[in-house]
Amino acid sequence: MSNLEERIQKIEDRFAIEDLVSRYFVASDDNDFEVLEDSFAKDGIFTGPGFSGGSNRAEVMEFVRAFRANVGQTVHALNSVTVEFLDADRATGVVGAHIELSMGGRTLFGAFRYYDDYVREEGRWRFARRELLTVHVGRWEDIGTSLTCENSVRWPGSEPLKSHFPRER
Repeated sequence: MSNLEERIQKIEDRFAIEDLVSRYFVASDDNDFEVLEDSFAKDGIFTGPGFSGGSNRAEVMEFVRAFRANVGQTVHALNSVTVEFLDADRATGVVGAHIELSMGGRTLFGAFRYYDDYVREEGRWRFARRELLTVHVGRWEDIGTSLTCENSVRWPGSEPLKSHFPRER
C-alpha cells in the first residue's frame, strides 16, 4: 500500500471510530441494545472505578441492561474524540462527553471521559476496552457548585466522591 493509501485508510478509520462513539451514545439514549452489543468486541471490557461492567460482550451487555433499567431518559453529548493508532487494527482514544439523565426521580447532569481501546474485528471498529471516569455529576439544581466543591461526584443514594480529575486550587 502506498503512503497515500495508508493515509487515506487512517482517515477513514478515524471517521469509523468517531462514528462508533456517536452510535454508542445514540444507542444508549434510545436503549438500542442490539447496537450497543455490536459496539463491543467479543472479548470487550467495560469498566470504571467501583464497577466492572464485564470482560466479554455478553457480560458487558448484562451490566448495561441492568444499569439502563434504573435510568430514565438520557442525553449523551459528545464533546471530543482523540484517536491514536497503534497499528492497522488497534487504536486508543479519549472521549469527552456530557450527560443528562433521569435517575432516582431526579435529573442529573455530568461530565465524563472515556478511555478507550479500539480493535478492528470482523472488518469493523469496536470497543476492546472502555473505561468511564467522572469529572462531575449531580442533581441539576446542584450543578452551580459541582465544579467548586471537593466532592463533585454525587450520585443519588451514594456518598459524594472526589472527581477522578481533581484540580488543585
